[in-house]
Amino acid sequence: MWFFARDPVRDFPFELSPELPEGGPPGPWVLHRGRKKATGSPVSIFVYDVKPGVEEQTQVAKAAFKRLKTLRHPNILAYIDGLETDRCLHIVTEAVTPLGAYLKARAEAGDLRELELSWGLHQIVKALSFLVNDCSLIHNNVCMAAVFVDRAGEWKLGGLDYMYSAQGNGGGPPRKGIPELEQYDPPELADGSGRAVREKWSADMWRLGCLIWEVFNGPLPRAAALRNPGKIPKSLVPHYCELVGANPKVRPNPARFLQNCRAPGGFMNNRFVETNLFLEEIQIKEPAEKQKFFQELSKSLDSFPEDFCRHKVLPQLLTAFEFGSAGAVVLTPLFKVGKFLGAVEYQRKIIPVVVKMFSSTDRAMRIRLLQQMEQFIQYLDEPTVNTQIFPHVVHGFLDTNPAIREQTVKSMLLLAPKLNETNLNVELMKHFARLQAKDEQGPIRCNTTVCLGKIGSYLSAGTRHRVLTSAFSRATKDPFAPSRVAGVLGFAATHNLYSMNDCAHKILPVLCSLTVDPERAVRDQAFKAIRSFLSKLESVSEDPTQLAEAEKDVHAASSPGMGGAAASWAGWAVTGVSSLTSKLIRAHPTAAPAETNVPQRPVPEGLPAPAPTPVPATPTTSGHWETQEESKDAEEDSTAADRWDDEDWGSLEEAESVLAQQDNWSTGGQASWAGQVSWTSNPGHKSQESDWSSWEAEDAWEQGWQEPSPPEPPPEGTRLASEYNWGGPEPSDKGDPFAALSVRREAGAQPRRDSWGDDNWEGLEAESRQAKAELARKKREERKREMEAKRAEKKTAKGPMKLGTRKLD
Repeated sequence: MWFFARDPVRDFPFELSPELPEGGPPGPWVLHRGRKKATGSPVSIFVYDVKPGVEEQTQVAKAAFKRLKTLRHPNILAYIDGLETDRCLHIVTEAVTPLGAYLKARAEAGDLRELELSWGLHQIVKALSFLVNDCSLIHNNVCMAAVFVDRAGEWKLGGLDYMYSAQGNGGGPPRKGIPELEQYDPPELADGSGRAVREKWSADMWRLGCLIWEVFNGPLPRAAALRNPGKIPKSLVPHYCELVGANPKVRPNPARFLQNCRAPGGFMNNRFVETNLFLEEIQIKEPAEKQKFFQELSKSLDSFPEDFCRHKVLPQLLTAFEFGSAGAVVLTPLFKVGKFLGAVEYQRKIIPVVVKMFSSTDRAMRIRLLQQMEQFIQYLDEPTVNTQIFPHVVHGFLDTNPAIREQTVKSMLLLAPKLNETNLNVELMKHFARLQAKDEQGPIRCNTTVCLGKIGSYLSAGTRHRVLTSAFSRATKDPFAPSRVAGVLGFAATHNLYSMNDCAHKILPVLCSLTVDPERAVRDQAFKAIRSFLSKLESVSEDPTQLAEAEKDVHAASSPGMGGAAASWAGWAVTGVSSLTSKLIRAHPTAAPAETNVPQRPVPEGLPAPAPTPVPATPTTSGHWETQEESKDAEEDSTAADRWDDEDWGSLEEAESVLAQQDNWSTGGQASWAGQVSWTSNPGHKSQESDWSSWEAEDAWEQGWQEPSPPEPPPEGTRLASEYNWGGPEPSDKGDPFAALSVRREAGAQPRRDSWGDDNWEGLEAESRQAKAELARKKREERKREMEAKRAEKKTAKGPMKLGTRKLD
């Protein structure tokens, strides 16, 4: 029977790359790229082929193999595995690139910065300090060829072939026999006189000076070139001169050299080095120090190398969130670093963290996620949005903090294209109905109306038919003037989603009532919308064959461009505590209306409307909104509010810093809407920052839009609008005839406290609000009495209960 010896190289768990070798340090070693067979992860493989007649060189290679295997330090080349046979030696390390090739590539790309060089030299000096001071070892081979760079841009010291003990118990330094390496020897070794008294680190510090000269000036031609510093930075020149001085006694210890360079104004005293040093010790830092570090990190990331951000900062950010208590402060630098990642890597590293963050009850975390959603929304797939993110986001609609409610509304602009039929047409509409009808903050009601108009194109045909007309009609009766304008512009922006009958019987009557609105801005927008709808009806009346074309979108499935068809003349945006929606509107203008014979109106300056890409949604089941019961809706509202008020949402101290730059709603005032509408941020507006205490101040809201003033009789002699001389030659001395209508309008325009689900979606006339409120109150009282009766019955039960049966006496 024949037995075949197994080839150890073939069984080695690592394999060489077919690419050409990268070279390596001067000597017998050749550096190859490789990978691990099991996982495919990249590695570097140093290969030495044993040849006859070079036994001394083979012993040096084996000594280097042993040294690298036993030395462990963050700044020394990391050993992974090795193979030693009679024919070859293989040393497997982390994937690295020779320093010379790295600097050349960075210089050609124009990305080489002094910050990188300062931190790289810091790492090499730290490695020498470890060898000399902690291990009593002399490297004896410090040069450009002995330094390597990993994928994060970290410099690693290698080339341990000629290392020897500083205590002399292992013999003297080994003979190199390579002229390229001997030029780095200090002069006291070259003359062989031994006259100079030197420290154990003197020779390595001279070689460090040679390395510094090569980093800034290129390969060292001869030792005499060290006298000219060349391109070495001025802050480093004094310390460099100490290294290459003729007297070896004055060359500083590596630890002393680091201390000198880290002094104020020193070459290694910069933000990049400080950041790296903090990251190396982050595990032992106090939580307060970590918080401060991550808060200041975002300001510096733009000046840091991309590879450093991806491979060193990002893992620390992920670890800080996963196992630390960093909280919301990691979000800003996390998303900033995420810009350097590809789609696949972003999906693998960032998205799982984002999904987990959405389940947090920390208010600061929630609002930062909502504010920065546009940075990661494109990486979220539909199943993740519908099952893991949307269920947590909708909790913001019930939050007691108005800022979180408003940011949640605005986030729907980004989430709507990815929501499924149930979440979009049922769940979201239920929350929007509650906010528009019952929220006490006027800007939130306004933003809800605006957001509904912008996502209207994503709704199913049945939901559009039931919801849009009634929702915008309700907005036109809101006491908050911007909400009424938003209702008018909502009709205009979704004009292609209504049938001709709806335009004539439902929309125009509502708009006509706004032509006598006490606010000039509301009247102006109402007249524009009326002219547009009238021109559309007129064009169909003149040519009935255009009816099919004009109503093509009414019963169609959701489409990306449907909602923004009228945006060219009905530009609109959002008021409130932040400007995410306004930014989206300015950044993504949409096309003009596609309908024929519809006159083009001038665009309000700076306010185009976006046309985001949707996910088609199938029509929802009919009759859902009509069958909702008042008692059930009221019970859900009360129980949900109680549940969210009782839950621990964390301290608002962090949220204060997050929301410090939001608008101050309570200072808006009604006077600013008397003459014009300003939907985007006003440069002349007073401070945009708000104090969190303003959310709790009831007086500010009572003076605003929440409670109308009691009606007052009109001035004597005031005529009706129909009696007013609109175009006659007689001058009027009565002033604005609409001023007398202001009180009557506000007195009857208190927002309705019912839900969209209880409205008759087929008509605008419903039973009085007082009757519905009284009915709801009676049902709640009846329900309360039933619950109290059940509790009393349980209390009077005698004996223990077992298996649901009362124990008999």
